[in-house]
Amino acid sequence: MGGNIKSTYKSNDTEEWLDKVFTRPLGYRWALFFKRFHVHPNTVTVLSMIIGAGSAFFFAHGSFRTEGRYGLLCNVIAVLLLAWANVYDSADGQLARLTGQKTRLGRILDGAAGDVWFIPIYVALVYRLSVHHGLEFAVLGIEDNAQNAFVSTIILVCVGLYSGFGCHSAQCRLADYYRQIHLFFLREKENCELDTFAQQQEMYKETPWKGNFLWKIFLWLYVGYTKKQEACTPCFQELMKKLQEKYGGAGHIPQTFCERFRNRSLPMMKWANVLTFNTRAVVLYAACLIDLPWLYFVFEIAVMSIIYRYMHVCHERFCKQFAEEL
Repeated sequence: MGGNIKSTYKSNDTEEWLDKVFTRPLGYRWALFFKRFHVHPNTVTVLSMIIGAGSAFFFAHGSFRTEGRYGLLCNVIAVLLLAWANVYDSADGQLARLTGQKTRLGRILDGAAGDVWFIPIYVALVYRLSVHHGLEFAVLGIEDNAQNAFVSTIILVCVGLYSGFGCHSAQCRLADYYRQIHLFFLREKENCELDTFAQQQEMYKETPWKGNFLWKIFLWLYVGYTKKQEACTPCFQELMKKLQEKYGGAGHIPQTFCERFRNRSLPMMKWANVLTFNTRAVVLYAACLIDLPWLYFVFEIAVMSIIYRYMHVCHERFCKQFAEEL
């Protein structure tokens, strides 16, 4: 069965170790199950969204310091639900590759799944910290009163917003883009989803609102997603422009150039994987299980931001070098 599982990878270059040994094997079994009952991959994606978002309720009530065993049980349930959602997030892509049911809507839904999970989870973490702020004030020697509670809640909301939208979204968006770029130069056309802002904007304009309301909304969101990806990678955009001018299309780029690009891009893949799900999920699980959920925000804002910056600088630097050579 190992060979069959590998056939559902996007590429060996972009697969993470934990996914290979845990997520992909479980996702493959679920993909076979869904295939047997003719379940569409997009349905699996929606199921992953529901399960992942549902974990937020249990993360919110997981403080065993004040809720005892019930809180510990909630933490365990939250971890299992989010892990289950991630397996389904793997299964939907594996199912699509097994059945040939890859769609643009599926690509958009798959990209949105993480946000659908984590937005309510961040709200849950802010709620959890806010409700138990008295304990934190006691540790800091600050009087617990209504004014301090209000101020702490505002601070927590700001931290949650910055961590979620300023860090998490940007980190995952760029990591996803770099993986698609890597697949593009690997010539993995079937698995590459390197969509451009211009293409998505044109599709959005050509799609009528009548009878396509939800699809139009998804397209609008995806247009913004691709625009942000391109806006933060000017050196790569310049490289693609010069490749287009010199070779006239993706299929005409010399294999030697693609190999050179792959060799420079490959070290970035481990950082792209760190910035997506597994690493941040493990830290989230650990922080909540020891009942110090604020550690997750610290990790994301400090550690993950450093990795994001390093990956971004390195990738833009070698793209600039290649562009100058052309």
